[in-house]
Amino acid sequence: QVQLVESGGGLVQAGGSLRLSCAASGSIFGAYAMGWYRQAPGEQRELVAAITGSGRTNYADSVKGRFTISRDNAKKTVYLQMNSLKPEDTAVYYCAADKRYGSLTPNDYWGQGTQVTVSS
Repeated sequence: QVQLVESGGGLVQAGGSLRLSCAASGSIFGAYAMGWYRQAPGEQRELVAAITGSGRTNYADSVKGRFTISRDNAKKTVYLQMNSLKPEDTAVYYCAADKRYGSLTPNDYWGQGTQVTVSS
């Protein structure tokens, strides 16, 4: 079983930056696809970014050029660097993992979420 724990959320002004981290348990992290989803109050959860076991990435159009997903397999951690943050980025951000290493829509395992609030 894989456990995911997010950290790094908080309050930031528009135009600022945050880096989210997701620490994973398990011995096969490097073979898992990983990703970040977000959900604003009253809104549907959406995929923000994903990265496969081989490093292929996928981003929502709304964050392209501003967010970067990366992974450090030695640390069993996936990151989401968020730059040029906008108020509409405000949401709970969830880390996700998929046992299919090539998946760009990981959804087998979920973290508890971390709140990101961007003030205008």
